Amino acid sequence: MLPETFRCYLVTKDADGKIHTEITERGLSELPPGDTLIRVAHSSLNYKDALAATGHPGVNRQFPHIPGVDAAGHVVRCGAGKFAPDDSVLVTGFDMGANRWGGWSDYVQVPWNWVVPLPAGLTLRESMILGTAGFTAGLCVDALQKHDVLPNSGDVVVTGATGGVGTFAVALLAKLGYHVTAITGKASGHEYLTRLGAEHVLGREQVDDRSGKPLLSGRWAGAIDTVGSNILGTILRATKHSGCVAACGLAAGSDLPVTVYPFILRGVTLAGIDAAWGSIPLRHEIWQRLAGPWKLDCLPAITRFVDLEELPLQITEILASRVTGRVVVNVSESCEPTRAGDRNPRAQTY
Repeated sequence: MLPETFRCYLVTKDADGKIHTEITERGLSELPPGDTLIRVAHSSLNYKDALAATGHPGVNRQFPHIPGVDAAGHVVRCGAGKFAPDDSVLVTGFDMGANRWGGWSDYVQVPWNWVVPLPAGLTLRESMILGTAGFTAGLCVDALQKHDVLPNSGDVVVTGATGGVGTFAVALLAKLGYHVTAITGKASGHEYLTRLGAEHVLGREQVDDRSGKPLLSGRWAGAIDTVGSNILGTILRATKHSGCVAACGLAAGSDLPVTVYPFILRGVTLAGIDAAWGSIPLRHEIWQRLAGPWKLDCLPAITRFVDLEELPLQITEILASRVTGRVVVNVSESCEPTRAGDRNPRAQTY
């Protein structure tokens, strides 16, 4: 029998415009419409979630609100008949945690075609270590491969490399045999990135050219950029002929100071990555790869696990760019136990 209420991390806005957060109970009938009800075991903390939790109008304008763009758990019911009760599933992206209540909650209710069956080879916990960040990195690597940027093509650069997407991009490229150069503004992140598989680690200033030159010496066969603005412009101007740059973030800004020269003189491709609303078949394919040939060994070691009560501190840390790797949120009291042999990620640095 379903409970009448459920526990969640709720964000509200008072009459004076001030944002408040609390862990509270809401009625199950208040969940947004959808044909599939899921009991959440784990969610995760992404930068977008932190913005939602602090009332950022660019993420969510409707209150009360429950953040969490990722969720993994078990199906309770599916009116469309696409899933059976107790099926293990995950949901990432779409409108979760933005205009729709998200995964920091005992339950989520969504349309059935947002739901991905948990691939064989991944636990619910591992799927949320990956979450939107790992899925986005997978989409970026797929884009490079589709544009013939292969391990023997030359060096591939990853910006914002200690963040969630950057971490997975470095690790995944290294696993697949690419020569990876990681870019970070954190001096403390060099050893971390080397252990993930980066052959070279450079400071942010080394890919932030302000000379105004329309082209720079060709340096990169490809790139995964998570920050945007002048760093993305610099990367594009320094990409070799027929290279591809997968762009998936704007941490440094939404502007793009670049001319058409990289595109018309070098044939560079700028591939935009949409992890929220992208193709459903591709979404399923990438998750199958992440659970199979692209499965990473480093997942436990790059992750810390927190409860809902610990989220305020973690939100402050991620907004201040002090989080390295991933933060997974244990939501349900009946969430998966840590498997035998797993290390305690709260005490780990990779």
